[in-house]
Amino acid sequence: MTNNEKKALFEGLKDTLTGARSIGYAAIGAELGMSEGAVKVAAHRMRRRYRALLREEIAQTVASSDEIGDEIRYLLSCL
Repeated sequence: MTNNEKKALFEGLKDTLTGARSIGYAAIGAELGMSEGAVKVAAHRMRRRYRALLREEIAQTVASSDEIGDEIRYLLSCL
């Protein structure tokens, strides 16, 4: 997948991933020339990567790795 294709996929999925917009994976796939299944897999991988990056960032702000989960829960409660 080229960088432009990745960018288009991210743009198509970002509102769905954040909950800002509810559009079906089939519609996103049709817009991007992908199957619904491929879009679902891409969304799953993006969520997993986001979760890992978030944990890495939070780990840099707490005293021990035991505090990461608590800090994430606190941040989510602030939203």
